[in-house]
Amino acid sequence: SSGINAEWPLRPGRKVKWTKAFRKSHGKELAIDSTFDLEKKRSVPVKYNRELWKNTIHAMKRIQEIRAKRQNQFIKQRLKAGKKLELKDDEKEVEHHIHLIEPKVTVEELYNAALNKTKQKLQEKKKLLEVESMDMD
Repeated sequence: SSGINAEWPLRPGRKVKWTKAFRKSHGKELAIDSTFDLEKKRSVPVKYNRELWKNTIHAMKRIQEIRAKRQNQFIKQRLKAGKKLELKDDEKEVEHHIHLIEPKVTVEELYNAALNKTKQKLQEKKKLLEVESMDMD
């Protein structure tokens, strides 16, 4: 046969990443669920019954809702791990580039802070001397 894929060797579906078989075997899609059991083909002919038909259609809709809910829950559970890793990566990046976030302290600010400290120490010494001189009197 002619075509692009004619020369390619056949590959099993479990090894080709885009196939359903691969996704299910690697835990990327919901594979084991009780809602899948109800989808099996039954080759037993059944006489038409309006009530049975109505109940079957109702059950199919309900099963579809349940399956969608479970798949959404499964996907959210899978994405939680990725969010944790992303948060760790963000924390590492912040630690690595903290100098970009913290404000730079200027020389003038350092000088003023040192000056304030020395003024406070001088005031404390004066108070101590005054208290000692009062005690001596």
